[in-house]
Formats: sequence, structure tokens, C-alpha cells
Amino acid sequence: MTGRPRTIWLVAGEDSGDQLGAKLMRALREAAPDVVFGGVGGEAMAEAGFASLFPLDDVAVMGYLPVLARARTLLRRIRETVSAAVDARPDVLVIIDSPGFTHAVARRVRKVAPGIPIIDYVSPSVWAWRPWRAKGMRPFIDHVLALLPFEPDAHLRLGGPPCTYVGHPLIERLPELRPTASEQRRRESVPYSLVLLPGSRRSEIERLMPVFGAALARVAEGLAVEAVLPAVTRHRALIERLSAEWTVPVRIVTGEAPKYAAFREARAALAASGTVTLELALAGVPMVVAYKVSRAEEFIARRLIQVPSIVLPNLILAENAMPEFVQADCTPERLAGAVRSLLAGGAGRDAQLAALARIDGLMRLAANDTPSRAAARIVLRAAERHASDPRA
Repeated sequence: MTGRPRTIWLVAGEDSGDQLGAKLMRALREAAPDVVFGGVGGEAMAEAGFASLFPLDDVAVMGYLPVLARARTLLRRIRETVSAAVDARPDVLVIIDSPGFTHAVARRVRKVAPGIPIIDYVSPSVWAWRPWRAKGMRPFIDHVLALLPFEPDAHLRLGGPPCTYVGHPLIERLPELRPTASEQRRRESVPYSLVLLPGSRRSEIERLMPVFGAALARVAEGLAVEAVLPAVTRHRALIERLSAEWTVPVRIVTGEAPKYAAFREARAALAASGTVTLELALAGVPMVVAYKVSRAEEFIARRLIQVPSIVLPNLILAENAMPEFVQADCTPERLAGAVRSLLAGGAGRDAQLAALARIDGLMRLAANDTPSRAAARIVLRAAERHASDPRA
């Protein structure tokens, strides 16, 4: 990079985007040490030397009712972010996930300052629901940085902006997910280690804990099982209360390091649908996936969701290799039967292990590359093009 330092604005809207933003900042500084940052971020970005316009908590709101309750604050913060970005005239604006907030910022910046390139880091799930959003992004998004390998094709098919797969941040954590030789031996030894993951939201936990407990009891009738439940810290008390009613004891752990340690020793997992299924897949843990929502949510989902599976590894593999049990199918009997076959071994377990072994190849980046470096290269190219444009 030559000439004046490039100014890059980053706008995150919640903690996961803050983590991505911090990694992107480090990669950008590695390639361009004199880069200047501005925008909105949280604690992780602050630790990387970022000065946020305001606290991230002001906009890190999820759910219709919480958003409505804080609508006045959110609208004010959107206006402030847009005004500051337009005044700063950065060489590129990178919005990070949280489309409810970041897309509102991007639309307004594009309207007032159409010359600023805008990159969206993390594609909205246009491939799963509300696919018309892809085409709707084209007027205000110049490039999408995708975390999942099938997303560029989805945007091409749906008429979305140019999209490049840069890799999921979990790729950078493979050493923490892969078992050592002794941990692999633990996977094969009795009692079998079974990981239970009933979700990270209170509603998920309340719906799935009773079903998981009853399924565990059925599994334990025929097999020696050691159950481990990695809990979200803020919901540990709830999980302890609900698991106290189980007939089979479960060891509850909190924190990411204990969770990954449990994954490295697990012979199988029973998990709620979510990002955790991708963590399990990269750890090579065969899994059974379950999910239950309210009847109202089910009614809406059946009309909006347009994918053949709710399991991320299945979507990456383009086949339903991991069994999923949703709504009426999410019963203790069905879950127990599927889990028991994975623990005991046989053709079903072997087939799933073979499918999991393909995940690496589908998500792999070039040698020595990382998602944050891949993202940084695209961001810097956009900044360079903007800086060399005489109209900028």
C-alpha cells in the first residue's frame, strides 16, 4: 500500500460481529500497518485499538419486542453512524453481520455518499428464508464476504451482489476442535461420552431439555453412557434446574475451553440446530440434530424457509448426512434410537464419519490462509480502487 493511509470504517452490531471485526482489524494491520479505523464496535475491537462511536450495547438488540422497545435509541444511533461515516469519507465501509442495524446504515450511506464502497462481512441467510433480500442488497452492497462455501452460488442464483467465500472463523480454531491421540481413544472407550447441546436461547432450552432428558434415559437403558452438557453461562441455573429432573446424571460445564474439551472426547452428540453443529462437524463428532419451536413460529417457518435441511453441515455437504428431528418428529423415542446407533457403531456411524471427513475439503482455504486474511485482501483491494478513483 502506497500514498496516504487508507481509512476503513467497520460497523458491527453485536458481539459475534465484534469478534469478526477484531480479527479483521489485525489482518488489515498485518497487510497495511498504517491503516486508520473508525466506526462501531465492542470490547474485542477496542482491545485491538478501536474507538467506537458509542457502546455496542446500544444497538446489540435481538427480537421484535426488544427492538420496538429501543426503537428511538436505535434510530438515533443509525443516524449518528451514517453522519459520522459520511463526514469521514472512508476508503471503504465494512458492515459486519446484524443486518437489521448494519443494512440500515449502509442504505443511508449509499444514498448520501454513493462513492463509498460498501462490503458486507457475513451474508444474511438469503438461501434459507426471504430470498428476495439478495436482490434487494444490490443497490447498497458492492461485495459480500461469505462464511459458508455454498453462499456465493446462492447469491448468484438469487441475483444478489458479488459474493466471495472467505471462510468461517471456526477454521482458525481447528487445533482446539481436533482430538489428540488420547482423546481419540477416549471416544472409543466405554462408558461412551455423549455431548448434549439443547441450545443457547432460553426458549430452546426450555423446549428441548425435557425431550433430551427422556431420550438420554432411553439411551442409557442399553448402553453405558457418560453425559456432558456444555451450558451457556447465563443459562446455567436454568439448565441445572431442568436437568435435576433427569433420571440419568449429567456433567454440566461452562466456558468455551471445557466445551471444546468435551467435543474432543465425545463419541456422539445430541444437539439443537445452530452453529454448534458446524463446531461438532469440524471436531469430527457424529450427531443427531433436534429442534422445536412454537406453533406460531412453525406456521411462519413452513412458509418462509426454503432449504432441504436446517443443519449447516448438511447444507455444506449438499446431503442430509446428519439426521434431524424437528417438531412432531422431535420425540425421546426417535432421538434415542438415532443416538444409540451412533454410539454403538455400525453402518450409520461409519457413513456419518465419512461425510464429516469431507467437510474439511469443502471449507478449506489456500495453504496458510485464514478467513480474516482472505477478507482483509478484498477490503484492501476495494480501498485501493476507491483511493485511485479521481472522482473519490
